[in-house]
Amino acid sequence: MFLTSLFNKSLKATLVLFLIVATVLVFLPQVKSYGYLENNSADLGLQHAGPVYDLGGGGRDVDEAIQWMINEVRGCYSCEKKVDVVIIRNSGSDAYNEAILAMDGVSSAKTLIISDREEATRENVVEDIEDAEVIFFAGGDQCQYLRNYLNTGVDGAIKSVIARGGAVGGTSAGAMIQSDFVFNACSDKVISETALESPYEDITLNQDFFYWENLQDTIIDTHFSERDRMGRLMTFVARLLRDGRASDALGIGVDENTSLIVDQNGLAEVVGVRDGFVYFVSGDHLPEKCEPQTPLTFSRFKIWKRGNGETFDLRNRALNDDYYEVSVENGKIDSNPY
Repeated sequence: MFLTSLFNKSLKATLVLFLIVATVLVFLPQVKSYGYLENNSADLGLQHAGPVYDLGGGGRDVDEAIQWMINEVRGCYSCEKKVDVVIIRNSGSDAYNEAILAMDGVSSAKTLIISDREEATRENVVEDIEDAEVIFFAGGDQCQYLRNYLNTGVDGAIKSVIARGGAVGGTSAGAMIQSDFVFNACSDKVISETALESPYEDITLNQDFFYWENLQDTIIDTHFSERDRMGRLMTFVARLLRDGRASDALGIGVDENTSLIVDQNGLAEVVGVRDGFVYFVSGDHLPEKCEPQTPLTFSRFKIWKRGNGETFDLRNRALNDDYYEVSVENGKIDSNPY
């Protein structure tokens, strides 16, 4: 009787322990990975033909630009070669998977929700990215992208894709992190008016995240004309020059529903809606006045405006001689910069 009672108690304790362990295992923190979707056809020994980039201005994604990346990397159009695509985001859903999987030449599409630095170091996450040929960053928060991914396994894996001749694209914040310098947006909201009035207030420009060929000394801004961001991009350019971080800085402002695609030779082309533009804002001399709590003065910004189907040579920038000039005097732009 005593032995039977002791056995029953031991069995109950074992069952309780088993349930506790099972519960812990089920609820261990995991990187949210949505649906690894695959087509039936296999990859055909892809030879990567990049690196290439897609810089989207936010709003509706330009499917043509994403398809262009896929075609450029596989080195052909309407052929049997296929690529694996990974979508990276800080939060959100798998909304990209189905649409990208339906594109020509896609073998698989996977969305990774990577929301902190611990997740950005996990081996399975890094391997998923390393195995891809095309990476696409969703919009969101460039501050979180920088905080969570800089100098992590995810950071290194993305660079390895480009080193092998792959592609990286992004929209909104996902495009802003592709430039050499990045406005990190970790402080209060910065608009053109406040930036021009006080060029150092709440403006931090990071470097050393990505360093892509043909995008050296650039800084990207998105939702551009829709949110009137010309003044703040001018301020970013002036800051890079005044702080001695570049001797010839180039701002790239991309409108919504518009993408700038950049091939391996540095030739950039605008794709998207007819009324969407990309603005290239160059500063090649020191600002006359760029100091904390002092309105900006900068004479003769060079600006190029490019519409759908038009190109800009990022590698040989001096060849683009069809610019117009706009100046800033005591925080005020002297003419319509658009």
